[in-house]
Amino acid sequence: MDQILQILSGTLVVLQPLALLYLFVGFFIGIIFGALPGLTSMLAIVLLLPMTYTMPMTYALIMCMGVYMSGIYSGSITAITISIPGAPSALMTCMEGHPLMKKGQGAKAIGHATIGSAIGGSIGALLLIFVSPLALKLALKIRTPGKFSLILFALIVIVIVEKKRTKAIISMAFGIILSTVGMDPLKSVSRFTFGNPNLIEGIDLTTLIIGAFAISELFAQATVNNTEYSKMTSAANSIKFKRKDFFPPLKEMKEIGFLTYIKSAFTGYLIGVLPGAGASMAGFVSYVEAKRTSKHPERFGKGAIDGLVASETANNAMCGGALVPMLALGIPGDGTTAIILGVLMVYGVVPGPNLLVKQMAVIAPMYMALLISAGILLPLSLFLFGPYYLKIVRINRLVLYSGIALIAILGVFAATYSVFQMGVALVIGVVMYYFKKQKYPNVPFILAVILGPLCEQYLRTSLTLSSGNPMVFITNFDSLFFILLTIAFVILLPRANRRSEALEKERNRENCKC
Repeated sequence: MDQILQILSGTLVVLQPLALLYLFVGFFIGIIFGALPGLTSMLAIVLLLPMTYTMPMTYALIMCMGVYMSGIYSGSITAITISIPGAPSALMTCMEGHPLMKKGQGAKAIGHATIGSAIGGSIGALLLIFVSPLALKLALKIRTPGKFSLILFALIVIVIVEKKRTKAIISMAFGIILSTVGMDPLKSVSRFTFGNPNLIEGIDLTTLIIGAFAISELFAQATVNNTEYSKMTSAANSIKFKRKDFFPPLKEMKEIGFLTYIKSAFTGYLIGVLPGAGASMAGFVSYVEAKRTSKHPERFGKGAIDGLVASETANNAMCGGALVPMLALGIPGDGTTAIILGVLMVYGVVPGPNLLVKQMAVIAPMYMALLISAGILLPLSLFLFGPYYLKIVRINRLVLYSGIALIAILGVFAATYSVFQMGVALVIGVVMYYFKKQKYPNVPFILAVILGPLCEQYLRTSLTLSSGNPMVFITNFDSLFFILLTIAFVILLPRANRRSEALEKERNRENCKC
């Protein structure tokens, strides 16, 4: 009953004019970053991180929810119109949406993607609101050894879901090394400072996040060929839509079926709960399931609307799922929630059962902001701004990237008041750029930076309490459960990945024959 009252109170907070303003600003920032190829909602929240210092935490979280929901959705815009996914989660949308565009049905495809995203995002947010109490009860049963095993489970699963696991391990190891720089949390000794007083307090989380995601991404975008970029934007400029074209016929929605929307939303939500799985996997799994149960599987790859809807519904439902482990256990569900976790930690808030019990008033507006963000997708995209979305790619990239670079580097200074940290951000940006160039994933890096210190703390505390006996991780039921779960995932996930890759190769062969 208390939680219901706090949720209602959170609704009133979000509906205040200033809170709505922050939500809409976040929404449009997410649309811009999600629609521009190469930029993502994660980068948008990274750039917003230093700015949030000057605003109340509630407004910062409300803005992040707007960016999160709209950033995942808007990846479908360029995926459908110019066959370039604005975000990795829109890959399946690209495969079905762009063939529709070639048939002259691009606006209708965006309409279906918008409706699917709104339904999926709303169901994911509602599940987040109503499942949180259950997650809280489970979280309260986990003690210190169990928390260590849970974080270990999350770190191992994040490596397993990556295709290049060796590189994922190296990326994670780099993050763990950087997270240990500075004073030892339990003893008064410094680690890896090499006598430099600037490193005694360690490397700031904002410095690491902006260096790894913003600076490295700018280096990567700077290497994109001008001719290639001009060709892409000129293709977008040649496309014009009318507002009425965005409304899909009711007959087609009936053909897709109510069950497809519901099933895809629940699939996306459940995949979001798994640490490291993310929107791309949610979209892919729902797409494969839609093809398996479709009455016309032969249409897939040639403009199947049910495949497009399944993918878009699932990847937006994932948003609600990814927040569950982050809030209840401090384990991010994907890269974007890892950055949102960083926002919470910057404010001194530690996710976990205590957060949901004692600070629910702070979190409740965040829940409602996610739900409202999903709801406003329909009126804003279908009735108001749909025809203008494509003009986003016309932004001069010299101006755009220069502005982002300035915001990023000034953001580090605003967060740390340290020129040294600005230099560290640039160095990390260069290193992560070369990591990215060599196909090293960056999500294991940032999760290691955030979870590494907690993992070390729970490990050392558990061993201290057990007088150095490592059997404490086996004799505690909660810890043993997560260790067994880790073993199960190590065995089963690679098999699931191999099946997915086999299905993907089969689909590619069918497309080649066509």
